[in-house]
Amino acid sequence: MDTVTTPAVLILLGPPGAGKGTQARMLEERFGLIQLSTGDLLRAAVAAGTPAGLAAKTVMEAGGLVSDEIVLAILQDRMAEPDVTAGVILDGFPRTAGQAAALDALLAASGQKVTAAVSLDVDDEAMIARVAGRFTCAACGEGYHDSFKQPAVAGCCDKCGGVAFKRRADDTAETARARLDAYHAQTAPLIAHYRGMGVLRSVDAMDSIDTVASALGSIVEDVSA
Repeated sequence: MDTVTTPAVLILLGPPGAGKGTQARMLEERFGLIQLSTGDLLRAAVAAGTPAGLAAKTVMEAGGLVSDEIVLAILQDRMAEPDVTAGVILDGFPRTAGQAAALDALLAASGQKVTAAVSLDVDDEAMIARVAGRFTCAACGEGYHDSFKQPAVAGCCDKCGGVAFKRRADDTAETARARLDAYHAQTAPLIAHYRGMGVLRSVDAMDSIDTVASALGSIVEDVSA
């Protein structure tokens, strides 16, 4: 008897600076998973003029917040496309326990479920130092850090030779701390939700990029077995 494998649904939970984007790209390359960002999905649906996209456009043009129902409809449309047969990585959704429950119902309707919700755990003080020290080359965007990655030649970009650098206005210790506090408050119910489902996994996001990638790869292989 053949075994039917449903596409993996992986959720990455982690505060700004935890490396979700970097790790999602690596998982895409290794496993053929598709990263689905709610922001990107909304813009694509609006541009394509889908029914859900048109509904979202109306709300956004009026200055409102797009409802969970519209986001879920757009997500459902995208997950029905043929390129997601291996599975998806959800980025930015769900953000609340209510959204998580709605996502569970949407997936159940098509015989799917969240296969793993991975918490990328950070040390708050170390994360604040990591975020607050970031700067980039103004010409090519190469990333640097006051403590961890200075240009080999001071004032000169290693990648393109540019001599102008910039910092994001919100890359400050105060902003980073406020973001972390908000993240922990927002995510605590999600952690409890997915722990209750038995699909919560944790990875130390303060490890090296390759070490984190290896841990995430092991989780994907385990839940896909």
